[in-house]
Amino acid sequence: GLVSQVFNESLLKKLPGYLAIGHTRYSTTGSSLVVNAQPAVIKTRLGNLALAHNGNLVNAEELRAELIKRHCDFITTTDSEMIAIAIASEVDKGKDWLEAAISAFQMCSGAYSLTIGTPVGMMGARDPNGIRPLVIGILKEEGNPIRYVLSSETCGLDIIGAQYLRDVEPGELVWITDEGLASFHWTQKPQRKLCIFEMIYFARPDSIMHGETLYRYRLRLGGQLAKESFVDADLVMGVPDSGIPAAIGFSRASGIPYGEGLIKNRYVGRTFIQPTQHMREHGIRMKLNTLKDVLQDKRIIIVDDSIVRGTTSLKIVRALREAGAKEVHMRISSPPVTHPCFYGIDTDNQNQLIAATKSVQEIANQIEVDTLAYLSWQGMLDVTQEDTNSFCSACFTGDYPVKIPDVIKQSKLILEDTKVK
Repeated sequence: GLVSQVFNESLLKKLPGYLAIGHTRYSTTGSSLVVNAQPAVIKTRLGNLALAHNGNLVNAEELRAELIKRHCDFITTTDSEMIAIAIASEVDKGKDWLEAAISAFQMCSGAYSLTIGTPVGMMGARDPNGIRPLVIGILKEEGNPIRYVLSSETCGLDIIGAQYLRDVEPGELVWITDEGLASFHWTQKPQRKLCIFEMIYFARPDSIMHGETLYRYRLRLGGQLAKESFVDADLVMGVPDSGIPAAIGFSRASGIPYGEGLIKNRYVGRTFIQPTQHMREHGIRMKLNTLKDVLQDKRIIIVDDSIVRGTTSLKIVRALREAGAKEVHMRISSPPVTHPCFYGIDTDNQNQLIAATKSVQEIANQIEVDTLAYLSWQGMLDVTQEDTNSFCSACFTGDYPVKIPDVIKQSKLILEDTKVK
C-alpha cells in the first residue's frame, strides 16, 4: 500500500528521535513478506543499526557463507540484511561505525545505494559504480541549524521542502552528525555506471539527474525516436504515465499532433512491479480506459518506454483497436530489453523477455501492431548528453559492469542458441 496508509501525522509525532531511515520496498530478492520489509535493524555493541538498501548484491551467497562462518544469525532472506549484519559484525570486532561500514562495503559486490542510521549519526553510501542513484539535500529553517536529507531521487527532497545539494558519488560514504556532513571515498577505482533504465523509466520525470529533469531527457528520447522511425499517422499518444514525455517529444519532432487516447485510473499503481503475472494483467484492465471518440478511424502512433514481456502492449493495442483505431503503430523509446537485470530492477528471467527470443517483426506480430520500432542503443545514449561510457545498459546489451557469478547467470539466462542474434 501507500506510505500514507501506514504513517499519518499523529503517528509520526509519537515517534521519538532526531534521525530516521525509511524505505518503500520493491522486492527483487527475498519474498514479499513483512519480515523482509526494510529497514533492517541489527543490534551491535555500539547500539542499534538501521539500514535501507536500493539495489542488489550479486555475491549474496558468498557473503552469507562468510557471515555464517562468523556465527551470525539471519532473520530475513534479503541481501539488505546481510549488509547490515556485515557492518554489525565489524563493529562487534571493535571497529567504529565508519571503519565497520567501509570494511563491510569491501565485502559486497553489486549495486547498493544505502542509508544507514546509528545512535550517533547517519550514513549514505553508493557502490563503486553508482548503479543506483542517491542524493543529498538540505533543509534550512530560520533559527535552526541546517539539516541533511538523503533520498533515492530528488523528488523525495521536493516533497518536504529540502533543497538538492549534490549526488552521493560512486564509491563515496557521507557521514552526517551534529558536526555536519563529512565525506569519505572508500574505494580506489570508482567507475560510474548509472542504470540507464532509471533515466528512461524507473525514476520519476520530475527528478533531476545531470542538472536537468528526466522529463527533458525523455522528451529528447521521443525526438530521437521520431528521427529514427517516422511513420505517417493522425495522432501521437503515450502510454500513461511513463510513455507521455517521449510521446510529446515524438510529436514535436515529427509534426504529428499529440493527443490523449488513454486515460489512467490514478488509484492503480505501476503494473510492471506487481509481483505476479495475474496481478499485472488484472492491473492493466483496471488501469487504462480508452477515449473512443478520439481514436475512432485514426492512424495512431502509441509511444511507450519499453516492452518487457509483451502482455501489457498486446492488451493496450487490442483496446485501441476495439475503440476504433484504424492503424496502430508502436514506438518504444528504448532498445529491446533482451537481458535480465541483476542490480535491482525486477525484469524477470531472460526467457520471459519477449525481445530475447523474438525479432522485432515477430514481436510486432505477437502484439498485433501494424508496425513496431525501437530506439537505437546509440541514440538512447547520445541524447543523455553525457559520457556514454558512464551508464549501465546491460538490460539491452548483456554487458554487465559488475561480474555476475555463473550460478546466478545460469538461473536467469537462457542458452546462447535460443537467443535472437
